[in-house]
This record gives sequence, C-alpha cells and structure tokens, in this order.
Amino acid sequence: MHIQVILRVIGLLIMIFSIALVPPIIVSLIYSDGALMAFIYALIINLVSGFLIWLPFRKYRGDLKIRDGFLVTVLFWTTLGLFGSVPFALTSSPDLTYTDALFESMSGLTTTGATILTSIDNLPQSILFYRQWLQWLGGMGIIVLAVAIMPMLGVGGMQLYRAETPGPVKDSKLTPRIAETAKALWYIYATLTALCTLGYWIAGMSFFDALCHSFSTVAIGGFSTHDASIGYFDSVTIEIICTVFMVISAINFGMHFYAWRTRSIWHYFRDPEARFFFLMLGSTIALATLVLILTSTFNWQTSLRYAVFESVSIATTAGFSTSDFSVWPHFLPFLLIVTSFAGGCASSTGGGMKVIRILLILKQGFREIQRLVHPNAVIPVKVGGKAIQERVVSAVWGFFSAYLLVYVILMIGLMATGIDQVTAWSAVAATLNNLGPGLGEVAANFSSINDPAKWMLCVAMLLGRLEVFTLLVLFTPMFWQK
Repeated sequence: MHIQVILRVIGLLIMIFSIALVPPIIVSLIYSDGALMAFIYALIINLVSGFLIWLPFRKYRGDLKIRDGFLVTVLFWTTLGLFGSVPFALTSSPDLTYTDALFESMSGLTTTGATILTSIDNLPQSILFYRQWLQWLGGMGIIVLAVAIMPMLGVGGMQLYRAETPGPVKDSKLTPRIAETAKALWYIYATLTALCTLGYWIAGMSFFDALCHSFSTVAIGGFSTHDASIGYFDSVTIEIICTVFMVISAINFGMHFYAWRTRSIWHYFRDPEARFFFLMLGSTIALATLVLILTSTFNWQTSLRYAVFESVSIATTAGFSTSDFSVWPHFLPFLLIVTSFAGGCASSTGGGMKVIRILLILKQGFREIQRLVHPNAVIPVKVGGKAIQERVVSAVWGFFSAYLLVYVILMIGLMATGIDQVTAWSAVAATLNNLGPGLGEVAANFSSINDPAKWMLCVAMLLGRLEVFTLLVLFTPMFWQK
C-alpha cells in the first residue's frame, strides 16, 4: 500500500475539484443572488485543504496498484462529499444543518437525486446551478475526468479506472491508452449534454433551466430547478426530449463510442443487454398504461404520457417527475421502484445493479432448471451467443448477494430509528439504487426523516455509486495484509 502516493493523489484531486466551484461563482455574479461569498469561501477551503494534503507528499512517485486504486476511489468519493457540502453549509439560503448539507452534496455527486430541500423555486440561481453541476460531474465519475490528466501529474490511471468503472467486466477499454479512454467518454458525455441543452432550449425552457436540466438528465441524476421537476413545464415536447436522453444515457457509453466511430446504430439492437433493457422498459410502460386506463386514473392519452415518462425515469434511476407515482393505484408504485434495481446498462450513468447482471442472473437461474432435467449436462451461460466465464457468473451472484444483504441491513437500521416499513424500504431503494424519489415520507423529499437515518442513507448512496464491492472490500482483513 503506497499511502504517501495515495495522499498525494487525494490532495491533487481535491484541488482539481475546487476548480469546479468557479462556474457557480460566475453564475452568482451574473444573477447577484447573494450566495457569492459562500462559494468563494468554499473554493478557498477546498483548495487550501487539498494543497495541505498534497504538500508533504508532493515528491512521492509511483504507480498505483489495484488495492491503491480501490482506496483512492473510496477516499475521494467520501472526501468529495464532505468538501462538496461546504457551499451548502456556508450559504444562508438554504439554511441547512451540516447533516442536510452533506446529504444534498452526496446525493448530487452520486447522481441519486434525493433531496432535503423544499421551496426549490425560491433558491439562489447559483445554488440551483451547483446542485445540477454536482450531478453532471458525478455522472461519468469525476475520477475518470481526473484520470484523463493523471499522466501529466505523474500518476498511473488504470487502477483508478478499474475501481471506478461499473459493470461485471472492468478491464475493457475503448482505446489502447487509459487517458484516451477517459477523454473519449467525456467527449461523448459533453456532446450529449450540449445536444440535450439545445433540445430543451428549443422546446421552450429558458437557457438556464435548459442547461441545468441537461446536466441532471445526461447524468441520470434527477435534480431540478423547480419543486415540480419536469412537470413544472407541462410540455409533452420537453418530456419526450427528457425521455430520449434518459434512455440514451442509460445505455453503455462504449456503444455510443462505437456508434460514433462506425457511424452505425444497428449494434444497439444486436446487443443482448440493450435488447433486454428495451424489453424491460417496454413491458413496464405497457403494464403501467394498462393499469392507469383500467382504473380510470387518467384518460388513455394522459395514461400513456405519464406511464412512459415515469417508467423510463424510475427504471433508469433518473428520478424526474411529471406525476406523483407514489399515489398511483394498486402495485404500480412498488413495480416502478423494483425496476430501479436493474437500473441502467453497464458503463452508463444509470444506477441500480445494472441490466447485464440481472440478465446473467436470469440466465443462470434458467440453467439451474435445465440441470434438474439433465444433471450431468455441461450447459454454459451464454450472452449474445458467447459463453460467459464461470468466474464472471460467480462474481455476479456474489454481487447480488452482497447487494441484498446491504439492502436488508440498511432497511433494518432505518426502521430502528423509528421510520415506518414502507418509507424505510423505499428510502433504501431510492438511495442504494441512486434513484432519488421513494414512497411514504420520502415520496416528495427526505427533509422529514431523522439525522441518523440521513447518515445511513449517505452511506447507501456511496455504496450504490461504488457498486458495493469497491467500498466493502476495504473492510476485509485480506485487503490490508501485505
């Protein structure tokens, strides 16, 4: 374990993150919204803190190993949540406790979208921008951004990329060099953001709203500059644009890179994970529309409109809203929350367990049924006609077990603080899946729950963003053995 190198990297990354406070400062200057000094003080605190961490170890050099990469990733996301909360804690509007400030910061950076804020429409524009900006930075992973410039800083990046990149297979690269891979991902990410901004602006949003909502749409975060979320605009065109970009952002970004390089889109329909993702979305939309029509909740046009948007929003873990799905009839609220457990595809900005894992679990289950009939047969698990290594299948089952165990422990912990079962169940799902909205007391926001529960949910957000294992591995004795 190279502790000196790790601390040097952490200091560098915190200093890099402090630069992210410059855009909110510019927004505060433009709108004269009264939050300027909070961001200036926050920038100074972050920059100086990062410098003091980096200074004693500035001369240490060396390549990061696998274990170093895990530790840097966890430490950075943890410290990032802490330093990201400084502007929220210093500003008088909103007037937040530190627990609430940390919750909002962690929710933004992990693209969860759960909020403790109320009267969002009345907040300073720089605070509104900062919330969306945090989600945009967290969407692709700020570490991947840092990895793109790590060669210039004398730090190897592949170990960070392996620790940060989601999905069952972490060693795939779009380009031969890791820095070029990170840059390619960010070019795609920035391009989608620009196109989404333009679409929203043309559809009728102000440029400020268009830019802010494009940040949270492409990041699949769900924060909005209005209490009513996307429903504030009451525009079918805006909802269609939002839906399209949520789906695009929930698909493997490697496929977007391939589409850009080959100028073709047919591989989206040949990819097993993408096809299964589309099947899940289509089935959920059809069922939700049917139930809303049969229960006379809305007319058929409104039923289809709300079912499409809410199904895509919840299933991709974006968490935008045009209708309060928590009061929809029968099993629909439960069904939509359950779809968030699958979330987006691997290597996307979506949360959840990832679609490829759910697909592999289903195929493994079907194989076990076949083995009951043919106990001596050798039946490989195949995806796209290719056999999957048993090591990968085993890892997926291990991840699934750990995910459910963490979920149960967190839910029991929340209930121990006095929260009712429905609220606890959905609150953990909303944070662990990086979804945002829940049911019961957390259907609108998380302001009413107690502080111990908020701290536990911050841990849930971090676990969900790092896909559980990246954080849990630090608590194993083997990790610390030489």
